[in-house]
Amino acid sequence: MATSTVTRLADLTVDAASLIADIEAYLAEQAPRTAHPLVTKTTDQLIAEALAAPAAVDEQHAPALEAPRRLWRIIPDWALALTPARRLHGAGRQITVVQHLELTALVLQQYGHHRGGLRSRSGRRCILGAQSVLYRLGYGDEETAEAAGRAMQNVLGGRGVEEPYHAWNDRPGRDLGDALQLIREAISTYNG
Repeated sequence: MATSTVTRLADLTVDAASLIADIEAYLAEQAPRTAHPLVTKTTDQLIAEALAAPAAVDEQHAPALEAPRRLWRIIPDWALALTPARRLHGAGRQITVVQHLELTALVLQQYGHHRGGLRSRSGRRCILGAQSVLYRLGYGDEETAEAAGRAMQNVLGGRGVEEPYHAWNDRPGRDLGDALQLIREAISTYNG
């Protein structure tokens, strides 16, 4: 029995380290660039001010995450916070609302989409379940996740949908493409 526990913990650590490394690589690409060391505003902020519009979302820089192995996908969400890789790399990492939305889409793409609950037995996630993965790994906080939820809710409100986005996600026929479209619209219209 001890051997199987060690194997599972090792697999979990490798899977967690791999996912967190990919998220960290994505966040490093998103790091603000400054025009000159003496300039305190980032290049993107200066451009946005000059154009008097928010900076455009660059969908080409989304990282290609490796699909998580089965063990990593099916462990309980509370266990994500206990992984050694999370404590090493992801604990308390602040991200923006747009980054949270982009990473939520990545989790859905890698784990698969689910309706009718936060997760399936095989590890597929609904939108709220994908947000939970990020939160449990330490990326962002409750305020960030709630703001991302409001951004998605605003998109649905613009479509005339009054139900919460997590209930919308659970409707029969809803699929990964629908969920990703909602997230993309929330990213493009977010004005935080």
